[in-house]
Amino acid sequence: MDEAGPWPHPWWLPGGNAQTIWSALWAQPHGGVAPRWVRQRWYTPDGDFIDVDQVIRASTPEPAPARPVLVVFHGLEGSSASHYAQAFAVQAQARDWDMAVPHFRGCSGEINLAPRAYHSGDHAEIDWMLGQFRERFPGRPLLAVGVSLGGNALMRWAQEAGQQAAHRVRALAAVSAPLDLGAAGAAIDRGFNRWVYARMFLRTMLQKAEAKWRQYPGLFDLETVRRARTLYAFDDAFTGPLHGFAGTEDYWRRAAAKPRLAEVRLPALVLNARNDPFVPVSSLPRPDAVGPWVTLWQPVHGGHVGFCESRGSPGWPGHVLGMPGRVCDWLRDAAGV
Repeated sequence: MDEAGPWPHPWWLPGGNAQTIWSALWAQPHGGVAPRWVRQRWYTPDGDFIDVDQVIRASTPEPAPARPVLVVFHGLEGSSASHYAQAFAVQAQARDWDMAVPHFRGCSGEINLAPRAYHSGDHAEIDWMLGQFRERFPGRPLLAVGVSLGGNALMRWAQEAGQQAAHRVRALAAVSAPLDLGAAGAAIDRGFNRWVYARMFLRTMLQKAEAKWRQYPGLFDLETVRRARTLYAFDDAFTGPLHGFAGTEDYWRRAAAKPRLAEVRLPALVLNARNDPFVPVSSLPRPDAVGPWVTLWQPVHGGHVGFCESRGSPGWPGHVLGMPGRVCDWLRDAAGV
């Protein structure tokens, strides 16, 4: 297992919770100038839409055929405004890459139209999105990153696509992905995690569920959803039934990418910090279970999509550009671009 050498972290951010929360709220996601995005709306075969934000480059020369396109799939309730999306945009621009963040349904600021939302194992949606990128950027190398929920979904796509995955994507990376959904779900619903992280996620998820019910009255048991105080309860009443699962147990089992990592057939990096608050270290994949195409990075520090680093003196408030830089370098080398 390759830990990619020492992973720096500020001495004043001890522990996974501090590294997770500080990185998301206060660390610098860019060098002072936020990425400029342009939005496109793509219409799906089932009459819905996907909003895709792409980086507007300072200069727009005719794209070279060899210039990569980086596609970043966000995490639960994330978007192009998430700190990691902005940091990846900075690193992509520094390498003269194009970059896009396709939003899962309902995550772009507007409720989607179909009687569904999104989920951790939505490999069919990933397949459609990547197919659209392949058509819109013909001949260009595609590199893909999935963060947290998006990382699990991306790995599920690679497993389902098998040998065909490499015809669409040169290399991919999953960052802080809960590859064992049962273990991660149980962890986030306990103690401090439940009162901080689960409540944060449920606040917007419940709002979206209410909006979905107004679109489709009777689609699910609204009162049961309203009573949800854990991700388990929410997935049992909303996410599972809306996406063809019998309930939470069935959803977490069938959507988890960990059991099938050996089926991946293209260069894939799986990065998980060992102090991630809601991806237990005991649930992380072992080298003998992933196959030759998968590289594991499991540094001691980083939290959940934290990976804050210091700069300057005294190094406060830190930045989150280091992890995306390392991941982009790995993708570049693995893809040969």
